[in-house]
Amino acid sequence: MSTATAQKKGFGAVLWDYLTTVDHKKIAILYLVSGGIFFLAGGLEALLIRIQLMVPDNNFVSSGMYNQLITMHGTTMIFLAAMPFIFALMNIAVPLQIGARDVAFPFLNSLGFWLFFFGGVLLNLSWFTGAPDAGWTAYAPLSTTSPGHGMDFYVLGLQISGAGTLIGGINFLVTIINMRAPGMTYMRMPLFTWTALVTSVLILFAFPALTVGLFLMMFDRLFGAGFFDPTMGGNHVIWEHLFWIFGHPEVYILVLPIFGLFSDIISTFSKKRLFGYSAMVFATVLIGFLGFMVWAHHMFTTGLGPIANSIFAIATMAIAVPTGIKIFNWLFTMWGGSIRMTAAMLWTVAFIPSFTLGGFTGVMLAAAAADYQYHDTYFVVAHFHYVIVGGVVFGVFAGLHYWWPKMFGKILDEKLGKLAFWPFFVGFHLTFFVQHFLGLMGMPRRYWVFHSGDGLDLGNLISTIGAFFMTIGSIIFLYNVIVTSIKGEKASADPWDARTLEWSIPSPPPFYNFKQTPLVRGLDPLWVEKRQGNGKMTPAEPLGDIHMPNNSFIPFMISLGSFVMGYGLIYQVDDSRWLFVAIAGLLITLGSMFVRSVKDDLGYHIHKEDLEEKGAGSE
Repeated sequence: MSTATAQKKGFGAVLWDYLTTVDHKKIAILYLVSGGIFFLAGGLEALLIRIQLMVPDNNFVSSGMYNQLITMHGTTMIFLAAMPFIFALMNIAVPLQIGARDVAFPFLNSLGFWLFFFGGVLLNLSWFTGAPDAGWTAYAPLSTTSPGHGMDFYVLGLQISGAGTLIGGINFLVTIINMRAPGMTYMRMPLFTWTALVTSVLILFAFPALTVGLFLMMFDRLFGAGFFDPTMGGNHVIWEHLFWIFGHPEVYILVLPIFGLFSDIISTFSKKRLFGYSAMVFATVLIGFLGFMVWAHHMFTTGLGPIANSIFAIATMAIAVPTGIKIFNWLFTMWGGSIRMTAAMLWTVAFIPSFTLGGFTGVMLAAAAADYQYHDTYFVVAHFHYVIVGGVVFGVFAGLHYWWPKMFGKILDEKLGKLAFWPFFVGFHLTFFVQHFLGLMGMPRRYWVFHSGDGLDLGNLISTIGAFFMTIGSIIFLYNVIVTSIKGEKASADPWDARTLEWSIPSPPPFYNFKQTPLVRGLDPLWVEKRQGNGKMTPAEPLGDIHMPNNSFIPFMISLGSFVMGYGLIYQVDDSRWLFVAIAGLLITLGSMFVRSVKDDLGYHIHKEDLEEKGAGSE
């Protein structure tokens, strides 16, 4: 008889299950829900920014509140919305695409999520006492001298959250390298898994730079050090280097998995093998490498000199080559294919020209001499949003439509999905396309107001109207989620007639993923079996007992302790008695780690007899 725990029911049991889960599929849902909440918060902040800039000389919000809004909008969208969405997609898809029963370190997967979550909560608690106001890039010395505790929340919140992201990246790196099913060679992996692998490598090298920078800033702000203070022998340009060594790869950490996702979607809904698979793999690796090496193109105006500027300019422009390979290969995949224009495909097709335009303006910004003109204008804002929104947000909407059946066992309503797409798509271009011209006309970024007579009235009004269109699209998508959850039709295992392994098991998958590890016999393994008339995957092993990890509350407690410690460190500046709070948080974290170290946790087995009752097979 199985030693698996009985099915839990009721709200309390479900809540406890999610607080303690180490199942990658449930952790994907946790990332999705928390990322969605932060996305709505960041979207509301964006809307308030656009309302302030809707008309000249507006006083909708104060200058101080505006600074807080732009700081929290950028920080929230990058760190607390886009990143968890990416991890949600990686958690639901990667282990299933490689034929694994779980990630390599389920406990660490849970710890990574809870650290991210508590870091995000800590950052947003700053709204009650004064949010950070030095911009999402937190340039020193503005950030180190900012009064109040807003920037302290930024430093500690991102430090805790970033640790979770680093843990998650390492986990997926090990998972993809070590846990692929028999026959799943590197050159048979789906493109999404390939991009997740390269993204994990980027996380491994980029996030430590941010961690170091935040650590130094924490000492500057909370303990009076002078790492970024020139009067104390420091150098504020060091912060810019550390931030952008993280910050530029972060763009590719966000967008590369979306590239992989689009590759899978285009191949599935065109009913064709991905054109130029090998070239796409090498383009992914090359983009990852070059993307990591060009951080200083954000710093052309800091006085690096013409030689350094030229090197970074050329390296930046070189990224257009592998990116172009991807775009042409997506188009050639669709060429002659039997295309089904589903909601997922609609977002995907819309992404191609939108992201291409963002890439084109990126090449313009990479020209060092021209960048002196564009620098810190709305042109940069337009470029950045074309890449991140046109790439990542479009991709997340596409990915949710594509993998929603696998996550929840129901298909998002296609009509509502397309209805959400059009206002968002139109609003996106209304909002950001006009900002290119606002920037070229001299409108600076981060400014609270513009004046009547500056010639910026019409462009800003159009941009704000576009933001409302995007809001309408987001609300319709949210309505779709609610309607589908209540009365959506149950999805089959393979509702899209897809090609990769995740569609060979039921929707949603059993908690052990595969009854028997599948045997992979080619690229697009499920499609290979379909073409040979098998209908399902061939197992690579006889049916046997499955070992599974136990749930654990310890990751939650470790993260809660870090949250309490962060709060104490922030306020010990005002009153040293807050150090007791910091020490209490540290003890909770260390105590939880100690329990984890000394307690034997051998997991449990699902016995072969229980699996046989449900029928054998690779499912």
